[in-house]
Amino acid sequence: MVATNLKAEAMSLMDKRTALEAEMNVIIDRLCQPGGPGLSANLVDSEGFPRTDIDIPTVRADRRRLTELRNDHKDITEKINENIQVLHSARLAPRSLPLKDSGNVEGSSNQGSSVDHVGTSASSNYVLPRDNINVMDVDVVASIPFAMVDEIAEASPAAEDGLQLGDQIVKFGNVESGDNLLPRLASEAQTNQGRPIPTVLVRQGALINLTVTPRAWEGRGLLGCHFRIL
Repeated sequence: MVATNLKAEAMSLMDKRTALEAEMNVIIDRLCQPGGPGLSANLVDSEGFPRTDIDIPTVRADRRRLTELRNDHKDITEKINENIQVLHSARLAPRSLPLKDSGNVEGSSNQGSSVDHVGTSASSNYVLPRDNINVMDVDVVASIPFAMVDEIAEASPAAEDGLQLGDQIVKFGNVESGDNLLPRLASEAQTNQGRPIPTVLVRQGALINLTVTPRAWEGRGLLGCHFRIL
């Protein structure tokens, strides 16, 4: 029952996260369209005056909303991770059997005391049997992204190899999770320049496998995209 409830909660959270991602992608597409202000470009021109080629109030509102969505996305992802850890713990925990009373049972009063003692042991030491946890309870929510493509240049290696704006990275070569993710992503690209890197990502709720080959091109970097850590 615990596993079923956690799975249902995780699936509900994933649906909410997918909805957040869809709204985030709409805003990112709008901000990053040709001639657009992007996610962080200045809203003033070279002389310090407000730009006249964009709707500044709308851009500010979009950027503010995107920040709110990113914060909500982070909170939901953390909750999903917590559920996964509980599911893994329940799945891997060995089954504990009730302890038997080692004392002799003599007389009705002693027998009643013995039953009470065994009942307490059973409730305090019982662990959900492993057989009650379906592997799908864990695996169905196991692919948790750690980064998102929030900027990507046209004709860049990343774009040509299939990455898209809003893609959420589950695995990039040897990088899956942990600390110092941005430096590790950069190192993975530099170390594998000219070699395809197996990449696993989530796009619109679907898990996708592809390869990305870091290489020199006309633009900056070896990929031509930017990852934002979730």
